[in-house]
Amino acid sequence: MVGGVQVYPVKSLLDVIRFVNTGNGIQPLKVDSDALLTESQRFVADFKDVRGQHTAKRALEVACAGGHNILMIGPPGSGKTMLAKRMPTILPPFTFEEALETTKIHSVAGVLDAGAGLVGVRPFRSPHHSISDAGLIGGGAVPRPGEVSLAHNGVLFLDEMPEFPRNVLEVMRQPLEDGTVCIARAAMSLTFPARFMLAGGMNPCPCGSFNDRSRECHCSPLIIQRYMSKMSGPLLDRIDIHIDVPAVNDKELRSGSEPESSAKIRDRVICAREVQLTRFSSCKREKFYCNAQMGPRHIRSFCELSSDCERLLERAMAQQGLTARAHDRIFKVARTIADLETAAAIVPKHIAEAIQYRTLDRTFWA
Repeated sequence: MVGGVQVYPVKSLLDVIRFVNTGNGIQPLKVDSDALLTESQRFVADFKDVRGQHTAKRALEVACAGGHNILMIGPPGSGKTMLAKRMPTILPPFTFEEALETTKIHSVAGVLDAGAGLVGVRPFRSPHHSISDAGLIGGGAVPRPGEVSLAHNGVLFLDEMPEFPRNVLEVMRQPLEDGTVCIARAAMSLTFPARFMLAGGMNPCPCGSFNDRSRECHCSPLIIQRYMSKMSGPLLDRIDIHIDVPAVNDKELRSGSEPESSAKIRDRVICAREVQLTRFSSCKREKFYCNAQMGPRHIRSFCELSSDCERLLERAMAQQGLTARAHDRIFKVARTIADLETAAAIVPKHIAEAIQYRTLDRTFWA
């Protein structure tokens, strides 16, 4: 895959001797990287397999368009895992540089497919909740990448997030903020890239029936609060979108209309990303690819609000007790919603939709 170098494939040392002596018989291998990446963009899963859940699909589209972290809250069987597994099908395709960077990490970790040679599809990592903090963040006597680095440029899905040990969840705060993981040992210190989209799934309570119209919840408010407190406020602040995923009713399951395909959603996501790349082209020192990577200085530059938007946001901040970090997340999500509509300015409806994606602030922490 390295440009400017001729690579001659040989099967044995005898082939090398013949080539050196005669200079013919073996042709240099030529690889079309663009064609290879295009060939990789074929998925078995598709969003057209998911019935109902229009609000959740919209939230996932916004998340993928802006590179935002998302948490789905819903009862067992509502389709949280099914939705998360289809996120790579609507993410923009790999650029060659992203594919090469991801391949390096997988090669170092020893998980690269020997028959592929290049990672052509954005990673989707889904570790079990019994994983250790070293397995998630990386480590060992000889430091190796963890799941957060293996998900670089892709999606890290944590199903049943409250079931993960709290110390394991807390170690994600640095990579979620900085996009890198620094592992220090006595003999060395290594930094691994870890810029990923976090997708989480959880039940609304231990039994999973809280706010479910078809089943009665037997959990007391204290039990629900203890269950929710397994995830700290600072970690939830780093998740841009919290969305309810209710159980799908029988009418939606039997509906004859075919849901929208991943290809159509992906086209809108790619258009929104192109708008963002054009906007961030002026930031030559920093490499920005999506709205989620903006810092406070860039938010002030690219997310100007009208007086109506400011009043709406001030009212939400006061009523829901949002933190400064949640305030910035709403700005970023609103900017992404505007980009999906190719709107130059953020208007009140964009702010209102972004505020609605703070379910946990509204329900549990208000």
